[in-house]
Order: sequence, then structure tokens, then C-alpha cells
Amino acid sequence: MENTSELLASLAATRHAAISLAMASSDQKNTILSDLALLLEENKLGIIQANAQDLANYDANNPMRDRLLLTEERIQSLADSLRDIMLLPDPSGQVILEKQLKNGLHLRKLAVPLGVVGVIYESRPNVTIDVAALCIRSGNAAVLRGGTDAWNSNSFLVSLIHQALEKNGFSKDLVRLLPTDRAHVSTLLTAIKYIDVIIPRGSDALIQRVRRESLVPTIETGAGVCHTYVAETADLAKAVPVVVNAKVTRPSVCNSLDTIVIHASKLSRFLSLIQDDFIQYHVKIHADPRSYALLKAQAYPYLFEASEEDFGREFLDFACSIKVVDSTEEAILHISNYSSRHSEAIISEDAEEANYFLQAIDAAAVYWNASTRFTDGSVFELGAEIGISTQKLHARGPFALEKLVTEKWVLVGNGHVRE
Repeated sequence: MENTSELLASLAATRHAAISLAMASSDQKNTILSDLALLLEENKLGIIQANAQDLANYDANNPMRDRLLLTEERIQSLADSLRDIMLLPDPSGQVILEKQLKNGLHLRKLAVPLGVVGVIYESRPNVTIDVAALCIRSGNAAVLRGGTDAWNSNSFLVSLIHQALEKNGFSKDLVRLLPTDRAHVSTLLTAIKYIDVIIPRGSDALIQRVRRESLVPTIETGAGVCHTYVAETADLAKAVPVVVNAKVTRPSVCNSLDTIVIHASKLSRFLSLIQDDFIQYHVKIHADPRSYALLKAQAYPYLFEASEEDFGREFLDFACSIKVVDSTEEAILHISNYSSRHSEAIISEDAEEANYFLQAIDAAAVYWNASTRFTDGSVFELGAEIGISTQKLHARGPFALEKLVTEKWVLVGNGHVRE
């Protein structure tokens, strides 16, 4: 276990190594990713065995276990995503602006790597590959702090990343996996000499801790309290499958549905149509008074009276809340009060109403007649993602390759001095 001084020394090594990657060509960076993709494919069995060690210590009935699970299909998907990233334009080195100033200086504004990107995340070993690949492609070093429950998986994956780096003449210090000792998080959050940006990806508790303690600039990702509003004009043949998809496909991820907001005129019919699907997945419904009365009369088996805490809650489970409203304005007000500004949806056949909702709702992604589950970097054809940013500065929505750069002004003169 590293002590603080050893950890700072290792971060210093990563800072030093970052220079070589920032100066690497696009082809060099792509070769690293190509080799890493092959290593993932060649080592599927080893990855699954390491992942099995982590899964053995995790509650088999916890829906969050799905985040931890790596299968052959998911490993292949990671390899494929690396090849997708290779096809994207290299964001580093792009000339954003170029001109000759009146004083004779030649000015260029360039996109350059952020430098050293620190990412703190929980449970999901796929993030290890996603973050490393995006950082390598954009010319950044990466410091990773994954969760204890994924230590074996993450360690094996990082060993493959190191192989790909060293095969191509780069230091393995470019991608560093920190021990899971909680004390090291505080060190990372205050390492302003070595880390350029911290990105927390995980629970609201994690994000709030980083927000409170970090001296390093942060970009928040992860927590999602997502709503779907079933409007008075909704076509229930669309509404039911959209809501079911948003809730049950992967309830442990941040773009899954947490609260169904439904116009009172659609309530009875909608509840009767969705019951069988929700019962199949044992979805717990925390219902407000009007929806509770109907569901109780229909003998819905997994029914609870909603408390105030059930609105604005990220369930990350086969569970959701229901809020009944009498107008679109009331729906927008409720969502605005409880949203984490991640992903919000309306189901409506009225274009004017839908566009009003899309404009009024303040969120990174808004949907009309579609599931919130689409909020994803790969679905948006951005390659992999580091996470979904819910803030407004620097990056918002899928935080992907093109946002892993900052700007540098380069000026060339001929002995110019300012009078």
C-alpha cells in the first residue's frame, strides 16, 4: 500500500510521462489503441477470471452487480469501441483560429490535451478501458481510482493497457491505477501540482464529496434522476414501451428512468397497460396519492406510498416513483424541482407542446417520444465516453473525445516588443 509521499511521487511520474503522449502523432496513438483492442480479444478468459473474483464478493441479487459484470460480449464491445475511437478525428492539435495581427504577430489558437486527467469511479470496470482509450487518443495521461469491488478486474485491464503502451515505446506511467484506500482520494483531490482535472463518475455521495473537497478543477458526471412525462396528448402505444425500456433494460445505469410524470387524463389507462411488464420485472412503484389509489384497486403487488424522498431519488434498481399532474406546466415545474439535469423525456403527439417541453426543461439531453436510455456517448456516435456531464461549463452531456482538450494561444513574432 502506497503512503502519501509515494503516491505523490507516482503522480509526478505520470505528469512527466504526459509530455511524451501530448507530442505523439495521431498514428502513434491509434497504434496503441489497436494493440490494446487485440489484447482485450486475446485475453478474454483472463479478464473474465479476474472479474469472477470481484463478482464472488458481490451480492448476486443486487441490480448494481450488472455494472460490475464483464462477459465475452461486453469485452468484445470494449475492443470494438477502441476501433471506433480510432476512426474519430484527433481533437488535439486542431487549429481553432489563425490570423495575422495588425502588429505583425502571427496568432494561432490550438486545441491541446488537458494534461493529466483523474477519474474516480465505482463498480464499472468498462470505465477503465473507456477512460484510458479516450485519454490516449486525445494525448492525455490518466490517473484512475476505481472501486474496491472491481479491483481485480481493473488491475488486469490496466496490465493490458500497460502492455500496449510499452510495446509502442511509451511509459506505463501514462495510465495509473491507484490503490482503493479511501485516504488516497483526498490526496488525489488536492494534487493540484500533478492533476489538471478530476472527473467523478458514480453515486451522488461520491460527486458531493468531490465537489466539497477538490482543489483540482472538476467536471461532474454520473448521477441521473431521469423523468418521463406522459402527456395528455400521448399515444399510449408509444408511451408504454418507452417507459418500460427506460426503466427495466439496465436499471443500474444513470440514464434509466426514476420518475414517471403522467397527466391525470391518461393515468388509469396507462397504469393498466404497463402493469404486466412491470410485474414481470418486480418493479417497485412508489406512488403519489392518485396513482396509489388506482394501483391499490388494481392489486399491483409491489406498491408503496411515495414519500417526499422518492422524488428526486436515483433508484438504480427495479423501482420508480409516479407523480400525477394536471398540465404540462405542472409537469415541467415538478421535473425542474427534482431533476439532476441529466436526461428528461416527453411522450406527446402535439408538436407545439413537445417543443415547449424541450425548450423549458434544463437538462443535458431532452427527448420527445424516445427513451432516456439513449443518452450515451457510443449511441451518439461519439465513441466511448467518460461519463454524462450534468454541469454547463466545458462539457455537457456525453463527455467524450472532443472535450478532452483545452486551448493554447501560440504567437510568432520577429523580435516584436510592445510599446
